Amino acid sequence: MLEEIKTFIAVVEYKNFTKAAEAINLSQPSVSLHIRHLEEYFNTILIQRSVKQKKIYITQAGNLLYERSKQMIKLLEDTKDELADYENTVQGRLHIGASFTIGEYFLPAFLGEFAKKYPNLELEVTIENTYNICEKVKNFQVDLALIEGTVPSSNFVINHFYKDKMVLAVPYNHYLVNREFSIEELENQTWISREEGSGTREYLNLFLSSNNINAKNIIVFGSNYSVKEAVKNNLGITFISSLVTKNSLRNKEISILKTSQEYTRNFSYILQKGIIPSKSTLVFIDMLKNYIKQ
Repeated sequence: MLEEIKTFIAVVEYKNFTKAAEAINLSQPSVSLHIRHLEEYFNTILIQRSVKQKKIYITQAGNLLYERSKQMIKLLEDTKDELADYENTVQGRLHIGASFTIGEYFLPAFLGEFAKKYPNLELEVTIENTYNICEKVKNFQVDLALIEGTVPSSNFVINHFYKDKMVLAVPYNHYLVNREFSIEELENQTWISREEGSGTREYLNLFLSSNNINAKNIIVFGSNYSVKEAVKNNLGITFISSLVTKNSLRNKEISILKTSQEYTRNFSYILQKGIIPSKSTLVFIDMLKNYIKQ
């Protein structure tokens, strides 16, 4: 019916079957057939033809249909544009899981920009340690997760998105600052650590074992903030993300010991295997990648 309506509009505007046929790239018999279909559908004469004068006359019913047809085509075109905009609008709900370092020190700034770009998307963020967040992905409790540390690749689709620098943090002006230190001196320190299951704890354990450091005393805290505050208040030293220490270092609340090599770890986003990501998840990942490149 839509094609017949468009044909009818062309015939009325050109007032000639042949010219209308050329304009809409149809044969003249096809144009005539379309008009006949419309007249049969509406059970009325729309166009009167004068064979002798080779002219056509639009009936009153034809003029009414012409006006309504123009309105219908305009409405359809507007609707098409609106639907295209609707498809481009990201809305609904996105539940993000994040491990503590990312959730507390990386994600807020990124989400500030993301929320501006996608104001119709409802966001929910769950922040726990890496192990717990991975369990939530596995149990479909979050749409995707941002984690540090290692996870079993057999259960997830894993993609790295950021290199996080790890630092050896001590109280401000600690006696080990700006001098060489021995393994024994580090072993004799009180180490401030995150709990088991934390990506930060995993990397502390890796740092200690790779440097053959047998820590004699470890105090465990349940958040990066409390670990940093413990170091700031002379409770001990730690191995932690530079994102956590950034402000305290600038405010001269802690110091960083120089190590023989640079230590980094990956931040990764993970998805449940075998699941097709939603549009909101895909735009989140795409913007995350572009954000890191800035």
